[in-house]
Amino acid sequence: MGSSPRPAGAGPDLFGEVTAADVAARVRDTLEGVFDAVREIRDDAAALLTSVTAAGRQPETTDLAELRPGLQSRLTRLGLVSGAGFVAAPKLLADVPAWLEWWQIGSGGEVRPLLLDLDPEHSAYSDYTHWDWFALARDTGRRAVAGPYVDYLCSDEYSLTLSVPVTVDGRFMGVAAADVYLSHFEAAVMPVMQRLPAPAFLVNARGRVAASTCADYLTGALFKGPDFAAVPDGPADGVAHGGRRLRPCGGIPLILVT
Repeated sequence: MGSSPRPAGAGPDLFGEVTAADVAARVRDTLEGVFDAVREIRDDAAALLTSVTAAGRQPETTDLAELRPGLQSRLTRLGLVSGAGFVAAPKLLADVPAWLEWWQIGSGGEVRPLLLDLDPEHSAYSDYTHWDWFALARDTGRRAVAGPYVDYLCSDEYSLTLSVPVTVDGRFMGVAAADVYLSHFEAAVMPVMQRLPAPAFLVNARGRVAASTCADYLTGALFKGPDFAAVPDGPADGVAHGGRRLRPCGGIPLILVT
């Protein structure tokens, strides 16, 4: 939705062969800035909710309006991001059962709110808690990358969603998240992946392929493997699995499979 991705940094020499470490670094550099913005949203939401609950009342949708200037600023600043916001846990708010304080870039580059009907009697999307971008962050307590998937909720585009849990005094309040069009992500990482000496692909914590130069595992396919979230980030050449090497991308919750 909107503008082209920003350059991901100097990176490796794209006119020569690269290594798995080069690819992992490019993935890290591409997405770490998005996660920085998501963490800022998390911190803003947590501070707001802490203030409201300290006043002895349950938060409402009108309270979340305080997040809007920050969301709008980040969307205009980050070319890779097409949408961002805070998604409330069910029954967190006093006036509605569910809510997305979500803003996105329109086709003309304008920042606009996402307006959804979340009435369970009329909307197929009223229960968003089963979506990976919500469930992974909630269940693991860590940041997550969901997708690629067709984002019927926000844009109808093939996307990745990066999310982190928002907690106050140990209580899960919802998630902060940002959307990245898959085409923008691929534009940033595929030129480096294609310089690897052998086919490779990236998978998220569920084994969903996020980018690929391998005909056996196309983007969007599922790769069955170990608990990808538990693959250690230490070994320089990755971890062996079934004749392949699994390499984390510098703390980003994606695994490079070569």
